[in-house]
Amino acid sequence: MQDYLLSLFLGIVEGLTEFLPVSSTAHLRITEALLHIHLDDPFWKMYSIVIQLGAILCLPIYFRSRIARFISTFPRGERQDRTALTHPLTLVLIAFLCTAVPSLLLTKLIGKHLESLTVMGVSLLVGGIVMWIVDAYFGSPRTVGRHMTERMEDVSLVQAVWIGICQVASAVFPGTSRSMATIAAGQVAGMSRTAALEFSFFLSIPTMLAATAYDLLKTFHPKHGEALGRMPVNGQEWAVLFIGFVVSFIVALAVVAWFMNWVRQRGFTPFAIYRIVAGIAVLVWVMRG
Repeated sequence: MQDYLLSLFLGIVEGLTEFLPVSSTAHLRITEALLHIHLDDPFWKMYSIVIQLGAILCLPIYFRSRIARFISTFPRGERQDRTALTHPLTLVLIAFLCTAVPSLLLTKLIGKHLESLTVMGVSLLVGGIVMWIVDAYFGSPRTVGRHMTERMEDVSLVQAVWIGICQVASAVFPGTSRSMATIAAGQVAGMSRTAALEFSFFLSIPTMLAATAYDLLKTFHPKHGEALGRMPVNGQEWAVLFIGFVVSFIVALAVVAWFMNWVRQRGFTPFAIYRIVAGIAVLVWVMRG
């Protein structure tokens, strides 16, 4: 029963934090430390991969009509003003490649920082400050006196490349948050809050699917005989895995719908403040521990 409740709780944590700009990696790691859970166990490592997959799958469901429209209008776009290179689907792929290639080259550095609470605390704090400043300065066209890219359909090639490069920071420094990096980068590049958020969500689909597939590959085809995780070996472990997967999917789907409506009306400042408070709390906790 304890494992079932733990799976329920971790599924909720993953679903709540995966797409909010607060870092799911940091929150799962902090939860592990607070509750003295050994998520480094091979089964729980596999569990972490699976619940992330559950959260990912909510995006194609939520944006299914938008994705279908993008596919049906490729390559000219809805207003017939795009090319195969500048269509939104192509730009998402380009941004993904700008993230994936450097991240693969920095794999050793990423692994070194992955479990560090200190790095996560600093990333939460610094990311919160950056997000607050960026949203305050670039969040409204009146603030900077320029026209904004209001829709994801109008994103340019330069903006997509810039967002992809900035997302590398979230891979190198756990706690940065993929969504925080892409949202802030989009706003700096002249995108509205809504356009930056939508592009962030669409970019999350190939990015997170590739990361999950890479983790699964390391599990089923380990190098040097050491697997990243292991599959369930009995009915109880399968049930624990299923609970986490379903809960993370349902919670993430609700969060995405809520977050889209929230941002249109209020912006990102509350999440920036939360990151700053959480980052300070983590660093104080680490220093005392």
